Amino acid sequence: MQTNLSYLLLFCAIFLIRITQAQDIKPTKNTVINAVKKDSIISKKIDSLALKEIDTIAVDSIKPKESIEDLITHVAKDYTTQNAKEQTVTLYNEAQIVYTDIDLKAGKIIIDYKKNTLFAKGIMDSTGYVQKPVFKQGNQESEQDSMIYNFKSKRAIIYGLKSKQGEMYTYGEKTKRVNDSTIYVRNIKFTTSEKENPDYYIATNKAKLVPGKKIIVGSSNLVLADVPTPIFLPFAYFPLTEKSVSGFLIPAFDTGSSDRGIGIQNGGYYFSINDYFDLTVLGDAYSNGSWGARISSNYKKRYKFSGSFSLNFENNISGIRGFDDYSKANNFNIRWSHSQDSKSSPNSRFGASVNLGSSKFFRESLNQLNLSQTQTNTFNSSINYSKTFVGTPFNMSLTATHQQNTNTEKITMTLPSLTVNMNRIYPFAGKGGVQKTPIQKMGFNYTLQGQYLINTDDDNFFTSKMFETARSGMQHKTGTNTNIKAFKYFTVSPSVNYEETWQFDYIQKEYDITENVVVTDTLRGFKSYREYNAGVSLSTNIYGTFNFKKGRLKAIRHTFRPSISYSYRPDFKDKYLKQVQQSADATDLLDYTVFDQGIYGTPSSGVSNSIGISLNNVLEAKMAPKDPDSDEEDEKVTLLNNLNFSSSYNMTADSLRWSPVSFSTGTRLFKDKLSLNLSGSMDPYKVVASSTGSAIRINEFNANILRLTNASLTASYAISSSDFDKDGKVKKDNTSGNGAQNTPDIIGADINPTDSFGQRNNNNSDKKDKKNLTKLFTADIPWSINLAYSTNYTNNGLDGGEIGVHSIMFSGNVELSPKWKMGYSSGYDVKGGAFTFSRFNFTRDLDSWQFNFNWVPFGTNSSYTFFIGVKSSMLSDLKWDKTKPADKTLF
Repeated sequence: MQTNLSYLLLFCAIFLIRITQAQDIKPTKNTVINAVKKDSIISKKIDSLALKEIDTIAVDSIKPKESIEDLITHVAKDYTTQNAKEQTVTLYNEAQIVYTDIDLKAGKIIIDYKKNTLFAKGIMDSTGYVQKPVFKQGNQESEQDSMIYNFKSKRAIIYGLKSKQGEMYTYGEKTKRVNDSTIYVRNIKFTTSEKENPDYYIATNKAKLVPGKKIIVGSSNLVLADVPTPIFLPFAYFPLTEKSVSGFLIPAFDTGSSDRGIGIQNGGYYFSINDYFDLTVLGDAYSNGSWGARISSNYKKRYKFSGSFSLNFENNISGIRGFDDYSKANNFNIRWSHSQDSKSSPNSRFGASVNLGSSKFFRESLNQLNLSQTQTNTFNSSINYSKTFVGTPFNMSLTATHQQNTNTEKITMTLPSLTVNMNRIYPFAGKGGVQKTPIQKMGFNYTLQGQYLINTDDDNFFTSKMFETARSGMQHKTGTNTNIKAFKYFTVSPSVNYEETWQFDYIQKEYDITENVVVTDTLRGFKSYREYNAGVSLSTNIYGTFNFKKGRLKAIRHTFRPSISYSYRPDFKDKYLKQVQQSADATDLLDYTVFDQGIYGTPSSGVSNSIGISLNNVLEAKMAPKDPDSDEEDEKVTLLNNLNFSSSYNMTADSLRWSPVSFSTGTRLFKDKLSLNLSGSMDPYKVVASSTGSAIRINEFNANILRLTNASLTASYAISSSDFDKDGKVKKDNTSGNGAQNTPDIIGADINPTDSFGQRNNNNSDKKDKKNLTKLFTADIPWSINLAYSTNYTNNGLDGGEIGVHSIMFSGNVELSPKWKMGYSSGYDVKGGAFTFSRFNFTRDLDSWQFNFNWVPFGTNSSYTFFIGVKSSMLSDLKWDKTKPADKTLF
């Protein structure tokens, strides 16, 4: 606003001088005034010896010449008049003056070159006071009721000013411009509300504006809905910049925990380092000595990369020092997310997704922003670099991974894992890559894998001990295959595979006579073994169609894909076997290999000479259009996505030659809204109890042929009010037409209980800039429901079947009005007879304000958060939040 005003004043001065020099121009509706340019030929050099003393009285009579850089255009819809006697120019109704990138519009503009002033104001019509002066320069714009400018003194008075700087709207009753860098305003209001009558504003009697830099105000008062509040500030400072600036972050008070006492949360400082990188430092402190610190950063370089990093550390104290219930724990968590723009390097890519730290961090955290993380039992991290070597069939990937179980506190890491792949090549293909004969179709591939594997726990994490048990190795795989058409309808696919494993550590076992135990030592060194196998498969497709003459159902097609395979693999383990005495009896020997603890396992034992059988079924239907006279095509509906059975028969085994029969099936019903998946296995052999009570398979078939050993069933159903049209018919979800399963968010979206901006993370990005109208929903209330069901069954053949997991989960949203929303997520453990983690959230869009209430009513994470505050980041500290955190148990 201030920068625009400076340009406006300069423009008015130039324009008035041009009018004075061009009085002989007849008034027209659209007049263009040519710029006056100084002739460079007239310029002469002045002899310094000829300089004479100039009469100061005569100086006043010398008028300096003004130069105009561009054309000045003025337009008025009704008339443009010039009064030579009064020396004024008047433009009326939709008056406009344009000079360079400056544009001034008003209902009426009067230029008085006798008094050296310019006056602009709106006009009255049947609707009221309209066409207020609007000044625009570049992408900045200001509006006022009226304005007076003296081009000689370059001072101005503006009445009823309205301007916008960033997210801040400024309303001033009277504005006085002193010079280019100082503007004073009386009876001013500051707000981020876009309404004609703002929801709130900060009112002050006087303020000083430094254009493009800052606003400094005196005593100010917060006004809500035109009602003054008892909240006063002796002074206030508002930075005016489109760039982010550094500043303090006001903490929130926490009085909800009796264990920690009173404290503050999320207080700190924000560092705006540059356009590519920022840094936030936050801290918590409690009266019992507990504290926490968090460092987070966001970075981005356009067309290159973007990411974020956070480091959290907390020192949690429970109880009173010296008492038995006193405990202390230090927890940390590190998160890093990095993504590379695909345009920066098409043939290589680097990405990272890191989440690691103490297993108890989320359960014991003093300030946990993501409540749903307390239900997560694993941390997973991955840092990956991949590259494709253009012009060659090779590509490589270098990955560091991390898996952490927060229940067992066991950690597995690969630092790193290297993979080199050679895409399938066809060295015998014909000219131009033609592949017709089996030899021409023969393709070769190659894969190299290398790993450095670490297994540790929370106590040894990030210590030197975690490397003591590390293992490393490499594995090479290559193979070839082809396919042959046989008897027109069958496909024969022979294949040969070769595998070589390198290990850089191995074990050695010795019998300790004194302790009567076998001692295992891990030694560093190179060991290797090799394997190969060969096989052939025969497959075909069988189609069966059942036609119907009545109704919309025209046909059902059954696709049956049987496959039979044969594979052979020699016994490779026998030549690597070693023996060690394992008791005082010298004949009691233990077999082992030096590869027993290797990351790629041991050589395959026993000869495998097996036949594999698999059956795949797909069931589809063809439906005619509802309107038989329409031009629509027949609709294809999948009744059964798959129904698979597989098993194998080992001809060289002396017993138990049949492997268990595995099965799986899945389908989608009700216009793809309901997804069902079932899988399991069945064993043809009987079992007996061993001496330890465990089940042992015996070489004797079951009376019922197949015994169900395990099965799992999952189902999900998602529906919303938008799925129903006016006729009450369900609309088809086109996004699910491909049969892909869209898993609903049962746990619910992440919620930040101390979100200063009051915005949910699951808001649709394409709706964030749309205003919610206050029109009532009447009988239509938008809603959504996500349901999920999961159960599994196991049967060891001795104790009968047992149901393991058996739970129902549900979540959804209800929009009670366009600005009132309620969300929920919960579940019920049928086996345990209790509700699972449950959460409710209520949101109210208050236009320029936001209200959030999140509630976990019961359980170990019972808590609530209340927040009401301004949406705008400029006044994000204008808020009130209240938190009742969950009671955390350290041990």
